Order: sequence, then structure tokens, then C-alpha cells
Amino acid sequence: MAFGAEELRVLRRALALALHPGRTSAEDVQDCLRLAESLDEAIHEGVRLRAFLLADLDRYRAALPGTAAGYFALLEEALGAAYRPVPDDLAALRALRGNPRAAALLERCRVLAEQDVRARFAQGARRVPAPAVPPARTRLLALSGGAARRSEDAADKQPPKPTPKPAPAERPDPAAPKRPIPTPGEVFPRRKPPAPPHQLVC
Repeated sequence: MAFGAEELRVLRRALALALHPGRTSAEDVQDCLRLAESLDEAIHEGVRLRAFLLADLDRYRAALPGTAAGYFALLEEALGAAYRPVPDDLAALRALRGNPRAAALLERCRVLAEQDVRARFAQGARRVPAPAVPPARTRLLALSGGAARRSEDAADKQPPKPTPKPAPAERPDPAAPKRPIPTPGEVFPRRKPPAPPHQLVC
């Protein structure tokens, strides 16, 4: 990113105002706002161009070895724009190491990859994971009179839940009237003999 003469003048004025705050004119404020807008536009344009460059790099890498010359040029441009090579780049350059340009790019990318690995290791060594449980809480749980003992005592002090009693079986009511038992004569009534036929007297 390069600044013009007018932009540098505004930037110098903004730095002076930041170091020595005081009364600021409306013109200086407008100049600073315009410079901020220009910087935002330049940043967005840079991000957009970088995305296009990386997309082209992926396409040329997928079409290797026929696109070796274009891939080398795009990779050099991307490395100049702070691009960090990925494993696919290293694999493609190893396959083309017979080309002197590919061998030089492979050495350059290998150095950058090793730097990234060292930086990640150094960052991981400085990072101290926070304990999930505070040490004081851990000691309380381990001691006999700690929080675990208090929770057990509270559980022992709770009254036991009453067990539900089974419902009593229904008993016949002695006061209810009993049904009489029918006699055999009522069950099987006697039949009357048939009457003799009437005789006609002449």
C-alpha cells in the first residue's frame, strides 16, 4: 500500500493531533475521515485481489503439470503477498523438482513452512491451560470434611419417603341382607299330570 503526498500530509497531521491533542479544526477532521475511508477501501480491495489470486493459484495447481509456468508465477506473487504455502503446494513442487524454478520455490516454501511450525510450537509452549476446577475446590472435595462430606450428610438427614400402603381388599358388609337360597322345589317345580280325555256318552 502506497500513500500519495496529500495522504501523507493528512496522516502526519493525524499523528500530530494524536500525540498533542488540542483544538482541531473542521478541515482537519474531514481530512482524517477521508483518509480513513480511503484506507478502508484499499484494505477491501486488497482482500478481494488476494482472494482472486488464491483462487487462480488453486486452479493452476489442480491443472499441473501442464500449467507449471503459470503456477510458478502465481505462487511467487502470492508468496510476495504474505501467502503461506499449504501441503498441496509442497507436494506439487516436489513432483516438479526437476525444474530449477520449481526447486527454488520448493526450498523457499520449505523454509516458510518450518518457520510456521516453530511459531506454532512456541505459541503452544507459552499457552498455559486454565484449570477446570480451582485448586481450593479440589482440596475441599478431597478432605474428609469437605464439600463431598457435606453433601453426603445432607443426603443422610433427608427423611425417607413413605412407602405407599396397598389398598385394602373389599370385605362383605355384614349388615347387608343375605339373599335366600332357593329350594329344589322352586328350582324344579312339579308338573301336573295330564287330564284324562273326556268320553262321549251316547
